[in-house]
Amino acid sequence: MAINIVPYTADREPAVAAFNQRMLEGQTGWGWYEWAEDDWMPPLDAAKKGAKIWREHHVALDDEEFVRGAYALKPQPWYIRGEIKTVTDWQGPVSEGLLSRKYATLGLRLIRDMLKKYPLLYSWGHGGNEGPMLQLLVTLKWLVHETPFCLKVQRPFRFLRRNRYLRNSTRNRIALDALAWSGAGWLGFKVLHFALGLRKSSAPGIETEVASDFGDWTDALWERCAPAYLALGLRDAETMNRLVPESGWPRGIRLRVRRNGQDIGWAVVLDNQLENDPRFGDLRVGCVADCLAMPEDTEAVIGAATRFLEARGVDMIGSNQSHPAWVEGFRKLGYLILENRRCFAASPALQEAMAPFDETKAGLHMTNMDGHGPHGF
Repeated sequence: MAINIVPYTADREPAVAAFNQRMLEGQTGWGWYEWAEDDWMPPLDAAKKGAKIWREHHVALDDEEFVRGAYALKPQPWYIRGEIKTVTDWQGPVSEGLLSRKYATLGLRLIRDMLKKYPLLYSWGHGGNEGPMLQLLVTLKWLVHETPFCLKVQRPFRFLRRNRYLRNSTRNRIALDALAWSGAGWLGFKVLHFALGLRKSSAPGIETEVASDFGDWTDALWERCAPAYLALGLRDAETMNRLVPESGWPRGIRLRVRRNGQDIGWAVVLDNQLENDPRFGDLRVGCVADCLAMPEDTEAVIGAATRFLEARGVDMIGSNQSHPAWVEGFRKLGYLILENRRCFAASPALQEAMAPFDETKAGLHMTNMDGHGPHGF
């Protein structure tokens, strides 16, 4: 039976719904987007109109027009070692290879199709049940680079009582409840964060403003900061206004950070009250989802974002980061650095573009906004 990989259009939404039902009944834990177009990013047609960044979806159809798999792509200009190149994030692929050996090779075919469209391909994640996919990428000679998660617990009692990821067994729940109710957990986290770095309640000369959008000041910061990095996605005003719209998802808050009246950087933060989240339960979670500054100003920008989220009353603050200067900035502000929590996987062509990677990784700047959005928060 022939398989054709075609753009996901609105007329194929019923077929995707049927695909999702089969994946649900098979208890795979996977499915695909109900709608053919994202409401937070321009569709494929936007590329023909000059858009710098967009998202496109593709589905694998058999002869009977049944959807057997799918993937998504997000092309974006990247600044790599002084040159602008189109680098593409991929999401998926998902296929009925999880249900039937008949489609066992479909996932590999979907990856090859993505590479044919956009050779400079990467993904940013690979946790939990994505282990087999990561193993496949290693077999295909993709580069895999592990990066940390930065964590600060603001309200230890709520964190210990409501974190579903930690409370995954009766033994853990009893232990965490004892820590919470005894006060030992509160004291432990406070001592831990203090020992990790001197917590700064203020920073002389630093001013933080909630910006309504990314304006000309964003372009000026981009022009100044980009050469200080060896690889990062385009973060000019047009791109950031696409990624963080005035309304809709993600509900990002734009923080413009100045020192003595001069712009030194910005951060996009999220403040989400979660409900029954598989990892964070019902916690109120803050996230430093994106940020840009000169490497020497990272601590000032992180400090501004942290103080802003603390004032809003979040239970915890988290951020995925790849650049050593940003990770060190979080460390100095008392964040716990959990190593090897997210993987950057680069295609052979992208690896070549970033060569030598041992040097480039020291200047690779990625955040939760990279890939297919600030997922996980």
